[in-house]
Amino acid sequence: MALPPKKASSAESLAVISNVLLSAFIIATLYFGRELLVPLALAALLTFMLGPVVTRLQRWLGRVGAVLFVVALIFTATGAGGWILTRQAFDLANKLPDYKENIRTKLRSIQLPSGGPFSKISRTFEDLKNDLPGARKELSVPKKDSDKNTAEQATPVQVVNGKDGRLEFVQSILTPVLGPLGKAGLVILLLIFMLMQREDLRNRLIRLIGQGRISATSRAMDDAGSRVSKYLLMQLVVNVTFGIFLAVGLYFIGVPNAILWGALATVLRFIPYVGPWIAALFPILLTLAVSPDWIAPILTVGLFVTLELISNNVLEPWLYGSSTGVTPIALIVAALVWTWLWGPVGLVLATPLTVCLVVMGRHIPRLAFLSIVLSNEEPLTPAEDCYHRLHRVGEHDEMELVDHFLKSNPPAALFDTVLIPVVIAAETDHRSGLLEVEQLDFIEQGLSDILNELELRPDATLPDPVVEPNLRVCCIPARAYRDQMAGEMLVQLLRQKGFSAQNVPSKMASGDLIGSVREAEVDVVCISAVAPTTIIHARYVCSKLRRNFPDLKIIVGLWGNPKAVESAKPLQESGADLIVASLADAMERVAGYVMPVVEPENS
Repeated sequence: MALPPKKASSAESLAVISNVLLSAFIIATLYFGRELLVPLALAALLTFMLGPVVTRLQRWLGRVGAVLFVVALIFTATGAGGWILTRQAFDLANKLPDYKENIRTKLRSIQLPSGGPFSKISRTFEDLKNDLPGARKELSVPKKDSDKNTAEQATPVQVVNGKDGRLEFVQSILTPVLGPLGKAGLVILLLIFMLMQREDLRNRLIRLIGQGRISATSRAMDDAGSRVSKYLLMQLVVNVTFGIFLAVGLYFIGVPNAILWGALATVLRFIPYVGPWIAALFPILLTLAVSPDWIAPILTVGLFVTLELISNNVLEPWLYGSSTGVTPIALIVAALVWTWLWGPVGLVLATPLTVCLVVMGRHIPRLAFLSIVLSNEEPLTPAEDCYHRLHRVGEHDEMELVDHFLKSNPPAALFDTVLIPVVIAAETDHRSGLLEVEQLDFIEQGLSDILNELELRPDATLPDPVVEPNLRVCCIPARAYRDQMAGEMLVQLLRQKGFSAQNVPSKMASGDLIGSVREAEVDVVCISAVAPTTIIHARYVCSKLRRNFPDLKIIVGLWGNPKAVESAKPLQESGADLIVASLADAMERVAGYVMPVVEPENS
């Protein structure tokens, strides 16, 4: 009878509640404290990007000189780029009125089919427009002379609020500008101090977060710093390359101000997902206005699509590699969450911040769920995935996993790292009350089906060995059916190598077992024991075999339990010649016992 499932303790329930409250507190802090946290995050992001440059320059210029040189270089590049882009923008504004005729020509060329649904929609809108208040009156009712005289005699009333209009105009112009400029100045100021004091800040964070775990915290910070720095550098390379090729392509297509659109695309591609589409919108609309035909717009769309395909499928996988360590779906969700918390700035910072969260989850045990949810590491090991698939009734897709595993691993690795751990997990769950007898039988039957399928395959048949081995192997289960399944795995491996091997059923009585070994005249016996089968059971079988067969080679396989091999001295005292923990090791040791059959030379 299966044991009842364990109930969650009060400590576990409190831990769950505390985690939920902590998560809610962190989200509320990020949302309501965004005015302070956004400049800090931007400054930290730039510090990650510029830190390696400052480290190299400070060998010759010193810490302060290197920081000031890098900041001055940023201001110079920003000013030069702004000046060039401003001139390009003014030039574009002066040229736009010349493109009115092209726009009219394209609008006239778009003719809706008469009698179709579009023409009906157009007539409906015209009727609605005529029905609007005042529309029909203005067209049909002429104005009377008395109305004209009244309008001419009416004197407008001026409302004076006592405020200077010029001051209000200046405020309306400067207020939207000073806010972003103030934040930019704050970010630059924080950047300078972070670059100058980055070692001190690093040490303080280690002491604050580490709390006695200095080694783990240092590794986490190094991992986060290297991943974020590499990601930002590679993203800068990809975006600049994209902008250069885009500007060159637009220039040859004939789009005005190609440098402007290339620089705009370089900047907007830092915004994930939506940035490239926004960058493509402006030059496409401009080509519609500039070009008298449809060739230039089609070429512009094709240029953007080609560059995006090359960038997303060639450059980014090659340059980024595993620098982020975040799954694509996690990046999309993170972009939505950070945009909701911090607006457009959060969208730009989504990837670096998510990378930091993944690194924290890898190195901080209480935050391990972040790594599970966000990282690109496999969520389940092959053994866990196989165990999960065997639980699903009616699916029968575990052979798909086995075939995929065998493409890059030998059969011995499949048995040692996938199937035997599944056997151990099923028996452990059954003893803990998590699996009923019927469920355990169902999983064992699934494993047996896998072994039968592998045995029937052509590559699993008995090959013709070059050298005929002169020993026979028998696998004996120590106690239960799980031991018999492990023995069957070893038998398959030995037969693939050309050995004569057989497996004894687990239900065979001890007397019949001795008789079966004697009749088969085996040379090597492998006692199979899978946890929770203990050393005691294997020791009993071993001592019984040693008493009856003093010259027999006895190997004891404690499958999936390498720690038990280290403390298996009682097995050696019972007569075991060798103790192993993996099927691959057992197969190798059995091959070592092979003595080739050498025919005597004719005299």
